[in-house]
Amino acid sequence: MDVGSFTSGLLTGLREGVEAALIVSIILAYLARTGNRRHFTKIWAGTAAAVVVSLVAGVSLFLTIGGLQAPYEQIFEGLTMLVAAAVVTWMLFWMRRQSASVKSDLHAAVDRALGEGSAIGLALLAFTAVIREGLESALFLVGQATSPAASAPAVLVGAVVGLGIAALLGVGFYRGARLVNLRTFFRWTGIALIFIAAGLLAKAVHEFVEIGWITIGTSTLFDASATLPHEAIDGAPGGLVLLAGQFLRAIFGYSSQPEVITVVVWATYVLVTLFLFLRPVRLPVAATKPNPGTSSAS
Repeated sequence: MDVGSFTSGLLTGLREGVEAALIVSIILAYLARTGNRRHFTKIWAGTAAAVVVSLVAGVSLFLTIGGLQAPYEQIFEGLTMLVAAAVVTWMLFWMRRQSASVKSDLHAAVDRALGEGSAIGLALLAFTAVIREGLESALFLVGQATSPAASAPAVLVGAVVGLGIAALLGVGFYRGARLVNLRTFFRWTGIALIFIAAGLLAKAVHEFVEIGWITIGTSTLFDASATLPHEAIDGAPGGLVLLAGQFLRAIFGYSSQPEVITVVVWATYVLVTLFLFLRPVRLPVAATKPNPGTSSAS
């Protein structure tokens, strides 16, 4: 099995799965605390629907790419990886910004659905809360699975394992167990996803270089194929050295013969995104209302 592809799939499934599991567990715990356990089935129905839609979207996108001929296959793969990198970047900063209020927002949404007395409202709440994570996962995983030298089965197996771990953590969240420090978890998995997104971005640039869409900086920056190849090449090392190259390829977008433009794009994305992601979050300052009992000086 391609260890690099498995690891990238696992990290994606774990990160996105934990976010979805956290959302569902918050909703279920709030329903249980307010004596509304009878509505659990509606939450599970909405969650299941979101999972099915995400699976259908991911499979359809993967099969569409696989049925294309060159150069349209490279164009579609490049665009898919580009969009996947953009979506995961947006997701990281959205979660970073919303993490402080996500629990109270979900509680308010549950209260509204219960107040309206609509069974569909609760199912839709779960569906909309999970579908965003599901579609992001589908797009990101397809981008990884269709990238050159990637192993689609390994990515899928890794994602399933990651989602399974996320489901177990979700049970822990619901039962109130402090299994992990969420702030630390999201911080480090976010950093890992930044490097994976940078790899997808670099691979997309490489695809566009191959089809002639990019003509600047296309010369080879260096050639490390004799020491650390990212794919099997005649005369190049195999075994553990090749596995290491494949791992770096899947996680960081490593290439033993990179173009100048791909390295520039990769490094620029990583440096800028890490700087913005690791900045302290600025919490909104509540406005201070004037005391009506006091009068301003004349």
